[in-house]
Amino acid sequence: MLNKRSDKVELLRIAEAVALEKSINKEIILSTMESAIQKAAKTRFGFENDIRAKIDRESGDISLHKVLKIVENPENPNTEISLKEANKIDLASENIDVYKSEIIEEDKIEEAVEEKLEKSLEDNENNNSKISKKEKDEDISLGDQIFEILPPVDFGRIAAQTARQVITQSVRAAERERQYNDFIDKKGEILSGIVKRLEYGNVIVDLNRSEAIIRKEEQIPREILKNGDRIKAYCYDVVRENKGQQIHLSRAHPKFMEKLFFQEVPEIYDGIIEIKHSARDPGSRAKICVSSKDSSIDPVGACVGMRGSRVQSVVNELHGEKIDIVHWSDDTAALIVSALAPAEIQKVIIDDQNKKVEVILTEENLSKAIGRRGQNVRLASKLIDYEIDILTEKEESEKKQSDFKEKTEVFTKNLEVDETLGQLLVAEGYSSVEEINQAPIEEISKIEAIDEDTAKELKERADEYLKKEKEIIAKKLNELGLEESLINLNGLTPGMLVTLGEKKIKTLVEFAELSTDELIGSYDEKKGKRFKIEGYLEEFALTRAEADNLILSARDIAFK
Repeated sequence: MLNKRSDKVELLRIAEAVALEKSINKEIILSTMESAIQKAAKTRFGFENDIRAKIDRESGDISLHKVLKIVENPENPNTEISLKEANKIDLASENIDVYKSEIIEEDKIEEAVEEKLEKSLEDNENNNSKISKKEKDEDISLGDQIFEILPPVDFGRIAAQTARQVITQSVRAAERERQYNDFIDKKGEILSGIVKRLEYGNVIVDLNRSEAIIRKEEQIPREILKNGDRIKAYCYDVVRENKGQQIHLSRAHPKFMEKLFFQEVPEIYDGIIEIKHSARDPGSRAKICVSSKDSSIDPVGACVGMRGSRVQSVVNELHGEKIDIVHWSDDTAALIVSALAPAEIQKVIIDDQNKKVEVILTEENLSKAIGRRGQNVRLASKLIDYEIDILTEKEESEKKQSDFKEKTEVFTKNLEVDETLGQLLVAEGYSSVEEINQAPIEEISKIEAIDEDTAKELKERADEYLKKEKEIIAKKLNELGLEESLINLNGLTPGMLVTLGEKKIKTLVEFAELSTDELIGSYDEKKGKRFKIEGYLEEFALTRAEADNLILSARDIAFK
């Protein structure tokens, strides 16, 4: 314990110094010290006891109290006492005091102890330090608490070590809470700091009394950062963590580039120019899409600046990353053409429902559109949020011929018609037997060279084929052993069910655990090359929305 006056004053000075250094409220430091002393005292007097510690905020005096609560039937003799036993205690003693239950609440204990100390000083001045036992006997009741003042003690090495650990942990916790509160409002902003150290590929940044981390994957590739370098980074997350850094920065995030333009281009800051979308291949190339609310202002020119000064400032901060500035357009086709520049596009076929685009161009423009290692088309796809498939004019022609041939074979085989009639049906826009079956006779008979009798015959053959196919599918489903709940899932056709069964998806739970991309297919990239991943139900031309609804419906049933 601290017994000397100089030691007590020094205790308050230490608390004030730590509070100033860590930017933490002094009261938090003193409360932490009280908790540490309290824990250390328990190692001396026993952890089973309820011991309270108090540091006087003016003098630095430390007081220890053992607390007993007056109850009707005590269960723990270390923390509880009966009213009968309480009356046997010499309550007139200077070391004993009683606090009424109405004021002994967790948040008012300190206030009660302070009142006791003040009252004690007043009593000393008036030579009336003791209250008669009779007077206190009349005051005490169930629920009151008896505070026994414990004598000052010198804590041993273990107790002192325990106290030190408690103080250290509590100060760290308070510091982390202060850090979180200071930076939670700065999420989504650019922060500037100095590189403090490197840890396992991660960069620790000093933000003046706080530290942040730039993980390896959030750094610009091939950028070399050294201790003492001043850098800017985008704050993408601030989280409460018991260990490690709480402030997460990024120099590879697309929003980092957007915020840099926000700083460099006054028109963006003023809201005249709006950044619609952006995509980055950090350290290599990026695309940013901008539009202007003022028709007299060119958004691309404003972002480029005089002699490229504005965009060059951003490029320098991004370690030489090339930036393509694209003019936003509500016309998706025009936007795609701009995004794929410098390639010249011949034709654009848009599938809004599936968010897919086919771009047709000449052979000499193919490499420009794709870019080095598929970079240009990949960034353009991210920018407009459409899946882009690039074809040459020759490839488009071959694809059309292949599709036409496949559809013709469907009709010649399943409807037992000659090739000429099959080609005629395809040319008129029919692509499946189901469409023929559902089409009115009047509509089919309008086709040149097809009369009403032929139309009726086509519909009868279509109906007969679908009935046979239904029987075959039902038999196959039985053989595959699909779960009844999966078969009954609304939205899944018999053909889809057969395909799922062949892919070993036989229960509702197995289907519910699939992702949308696993159903309809997707594209992935490996070693700079883009490749197609086939979906389980890709042949059925499901939209993303339809696939999402199927999976969500299955999850609602399977995981209720």
